[in-house]
Amino acid sequence: MKARFLSIDDVEAAVRIVREGGIVALPTDTVYGLACDPMNRGAADRLYEAKGREAKPVPILCSDAGAAEKLVSFGGVASALARRYWPGALTIVAPMKEDSLRTVAPILHQDTRWLGVRVPGNRFATLLARDVGGCVTGTSANLSGHPSCRSAGEVAEAVGTRVDAIVDGGYLGGIESTVVRVVGETVEVLRRGSIAIEQGTTRQESQHHR
Repeated sequence: MKARFLSIDDVEAAVRIVREGGIVALPTDTVYGLACDPMNRGAADRLYEAKGREAKPVPILCSDAGAAEKLVSFGGVASALARRYWPGALTIVAPMKEDSLRTVAPILHQDTRWLGVRVPGNRFATLLARDVGGCVTGTSANLSGHPSCRSAGEVAEAVGTRVDAIVDGGYLGGIESTVVRVVGETVEVLRRGSIAIEQGTTRQESQHHR
């Protein structure tokens, strides 16, 4: 069955689909992503099937920093990075809180007890996350190992029979988010992307942005 197309103004329809356990391809500030309810284990399983994804964690898009900090524990450096770069293309991998370990589908963090979170600079994505409950998944809308999709048409060709709806947000010229893992005052760059982050200890940055 082919996915239905939604306009960029049809947030309510996308929210209904996600709340009912569906998967929606949506524009973000980087590339098109796949959104489902991260608390719905059935939806999370479907997400991995849709992408043909191997056993790797999936990042989460949050409506704001407060929603992100309900899921993970931020120290000084992570908080400073969030204040400086959110909303924007920086995914911060941090240890999960006990409550989120009980509620987030385990497949999304692969039992690592760490989760990547981001507040995107895209209104549709943040509204969807807000109205679903504060967060949705944000993995790229493509088959694993294939190029990221930058238009609704590319999404339809890649996964159009595997998702429930595709939100047409036009062509996206962004670069995938930078992914960092923060341990104490040390930043480890897991994936280089549109934001340049230096790897290493960032005590001075933490103090500067407090």
